[in-house]
Amino acid sequence: MTNKKLIEKLKEYEQEHLDLDQILIQLQEKHTVDFLQIQRLKKRKLVLKDKISSLRNELEPDSIA
Repeated sequence: MTNKKLIEKLKEYEQEHLDLDQILIQLQEKHTVDFLQIQRLKKRKLVLKDKISSLRNELEPDSIA
């Protein structure tokens, strides 16, 4: 994958991660939400975090090696 595509994917994942943050905050404030729904959203958020980290590592490899 080219750097341009990696950066686009990274931005997409970061935006979705932020969106999920906002959704979770709103849902938790309402106190009327299904616990399983919140758990699924949190799990998706963790998956996105891993993907973001992976893409960042691809774009900026560790120079210590």
